[in-house]
Amino acid sequence: MDKIIKRIIQGIGCLVLVITLYTIWDNHRFVVVEQEIIIDLLPEELDEFRILQVSDLHEKQFGKNQKRLVTAINSIDYDAIVFTGDMLDESESTNYDRFYSLIEGIDNKDNAFYVAGNTDPANYHVEQKVEKSPFISGMEARGVELLESIQGLTAGEGTVYLVNFELSVLKTPQYATNVQGILQPEYVNDENYQLYQAARWQELSVLDQRKEADVMVALNHYPIPDIRVDHIQANPHLTWRDYDLIMAGHYHGGQIRVPLVGALFVPEPWYEPNGIFPPQDRVKGLWEYKGTKQYVSTGLGSSGALSFSKFRLFNPPEINLVRLKTAANIE
Repeated sequence: MDKIIKRIIQGIGCLVLVITLYTIWDNHRFVVVEQEIIIDLLPEELDEFRILQVSDLHEKQFGKNQKRLVTAINSIDYDAIVFTGDMLDESESTNYDRFYSLIEGIDNKDNAFYVAGNTDPANYHVEQKVEKSPFISGMEARGVELLESIQGLTAGEGTVYLVNFELSVLKTPQYATNVQGILQPEYVNDENYQLYQAARWQELSVLDQRKEADVMVALNHYPIPDIRVDHIQANPHLTWRDYDLIMAGHYHGGQIRVPLVGALFVPEPWYEPNGIFPPQDRVKGLWEYKGTKQYVSTGLGSSGALSFSKFRLFNPPEINLVRLKTAANIE
């Protein structure tokens, strides 16, 4: 009996060692995940329009000066590159170098845009006037633009509009201070900031002349769970636009995933109880609800309340290449 117990203990120890070594290796690699997304009435000029998504870096490093990550990105053909938040590890961090090294190494930044995550520094510095924060100014100097409201990328007769999701759902900009489910900056009630945001909100009026051939892709750090979609559609102060696609991050794919089970937790206040055992078809990848497609990246980094818990399990880091397709051209 003692020999059997000893062998069981040795077997468990070997299994733990193998899983530990695998996890270390798995956390230091990344994969490129490709996803075709069918867009109704997509014009021929926009067929195969490619958006590369980089999300949730959390100050992680993939080689000196992000060499491995830069090499992979520069080997991909894309029309736009988007950074969907949490490039830094906490909002007070000044460790910008790992993100800056990444964007400095990227060759194609013709259409490069960023939306902030909950662990990123504030977008603005607000006193007598609204100015972009040092983090954002440094990022833009290196070729990545803060997506404040809307950007149109035109190809032939069609345009892909990239929009800031949280701004786009406001029926009036005055309601921005009352939006549920997202963290708000400290300056959200500042009059100068509100006037600034009202001007950004007005820029969205270009969507009033949106043509049938135009595509609207909303960028957000936070995924939009079904319950929040319902809330926005029912709220008289908010509006649900005709989004063709929403791209987000934040969940890390659950970060800790168990084979045959999936994600044990995602940081989602709209789920009860507290994001534990979330719906597995709403954790990562592509889903559709009420006619709106949403694509959520598991991202590159990890987070944790305790340093020893800051790792991913059975969940390799990823960057994502989304290809817009017409139904007629799907193989």
